[in-house]
Amino acid sequence: MMKILYYDCFSGISGDMNLGALIDAGVDKDYLTFELAKLNIDGYEINIKKDIKNGISGTKVDVVLKNNSVCAHHHRNLEYIENMISSSSLSSRVREISKGIFKKVAQAEAKVHSKPINEVHFHEVGAVDSIVDIVGAAICFDYLDVDKVEASKVEVGSGFVKCAHGILPVPAPATAEILKNVPIESKVNFEATTPTGAAILSYLCSNFTSDKNFKVTKIGYGIGSKDNDDIPNVLRVFIGEPISYEKNNHKNCYWNKDEKTEYILNRRNMDKSSFKDEVGCIKEEAQVIECNIDDMNPEKYQYIIDKLLQIGALDAYLTPIIMKKGRPAVKLSALYKDEAEEEIRDIILTETTTLGFRKYKVERNMLYRDFTKVVTKYGQVNVKNAYYKGKKIKSKIEYEDCKKLALKNKISIDEIYREVMSKTFK
Repeated sequence: MMKILYYDCFSGISGDMNLGALIDAGVDKDYLTFELAKLNIDGYEINIKKDIKNGISGTKVDVVLKNNSVCAHHHRNLEYIENMISSSSLSSRVREISKGIFKKVAQAEAKVHSKPINEVHFHEVGAVDSIVDIVGAAICFDYLDVDKVEASKVEVGSGFVKCAHGILPVPAPATAEILKNVPIESKVNFEATTPTGAAILSYLCSNFTSDKNFKVTKIGYGIGSKDNDDIPNVLRVFIGEPISYEKNNHKNCYWNKDEKTEYILNRRNMDKSSFKDEVGCIKEEAQVIECNIDDMNPEKYQYIIDKLLQIGALDAYLTPIIMKKGRPAVKLSALYKDEAEEEIRDIILTETTTLGFRKYKVERNMLYRDFTKVVTKYGQVNVKNAYYKGKKIKSKIEYEDCKKLALKNKISIDEIYREVMSKTFK
C-alpha cells in the first residue's frame, strides 16, 4: 500500500527539527545512532528527548559538539563530503540521498557566490552537526520506506541572521535559491527555514500542496529551538495512505486477518488532487550517458548493466548499431539523476573498453503508479497500476511473482495469470 510522508512547515524546517519529527513519527532512535556511526566522524553526540513547545509535545534533537567551534565549522567542499559518504558502510540508498541533498546546497552556494561547484566551501552546512542532520535525514527516510513526499507552503521567516558570510537577510540567499519554485510565506520574525532544512525538503518532495488527501496513520512533531508566542517553532509531519484506498466502504478489498494486510482487488479511480499537474504525469529532469562499443567481450554486458542499476541508474540498456566500415557494435546507455553521475561515469570508463562517452539532459514524463497485492489461492501477486488524469488506465501483473508461484505450486504460469486476472480485472 502506498505510504505518503507530508511535511507541514507552518513554522519552517531545520535539520534538527526534521530529525525530531521523523523520530516522533516512528523512526527508531537507536537505529539512527547506529547507522550514523557508519560515517566514521567523531566529535559529537546526539541528545534525543521528549519536549514541549507552546503546549505541543514532540521530540527534540540536539547534535552536541564535543570539540571547539573551530572544528565544528571546518570548511569542507562537496568532494570532501561526497568522499566521506561514499567511503562509509551506509546503504547505497542512504549514500545517494545524502549526496543528493548536499549537492542541492552546493549548487545553491555556487549560484549565489558565482563559483564553480567544486570550489564552493561549505560553512555552517559543512559542520559536523549539519552533516549529521543531512545524513540522518537520509537514514530516517530510508527507514520509513515511504513512496511519496509532499509538503505545505514553507514558512521561511524574516529579519536577519548572522552566519559565516556576515549578517544576511532571511531567508538566507542559499535558502532562497534552494527554494526556487517552492511556495513560501513569511509570518515569523526569525530564520524559520535553514539551508539544511530547505535542501532536505527540496530533494525529497515531489509536490507542494495544502491538500492533505490521505488517511493519517502517524503524526510526528519536531521541536525547534526558537521561542515564539504566536506560532510554535515546531515541524509537524504526517504519515498516511491515499484516501482512494478507502473508497466504497472497502467493498472491493480483501482483508487477510492473519497477516493484517489489506489487498485492493479493483480500484478504478484516484482523486485528481493526488496528481502534480493537469497533464497527469510526473515530470523530472534526468541525464543520459551513452557510448558505442565494438571491441568488448559480450559476456560482460549483463555485468555492466547490473552494476549500473545497482549504483543508482534509473535505467540501463543496450542498442545494436552498425558503425563505420560496417562493423556491428552496441550502444550502451544509462539514464540517471545528477547525484549518480560520478559513479556511473567511473564504471563506464574503467569497466568497459570505451575511450569516452557523450551525455545530455532529458525530461522524463511518467504516469503515476502504485502497486496492489492480489491474494489468490496460490499466493500473493503484485499488480502495477498506472493512472492518467485521475483514472487508472492500465495494470500489469508482475511476472516474477507469477513465476515463483508457478514453480512453487508446480502449475503453469498461465494458470497464475488467469487467477490474478479474474480478481483484478472483473
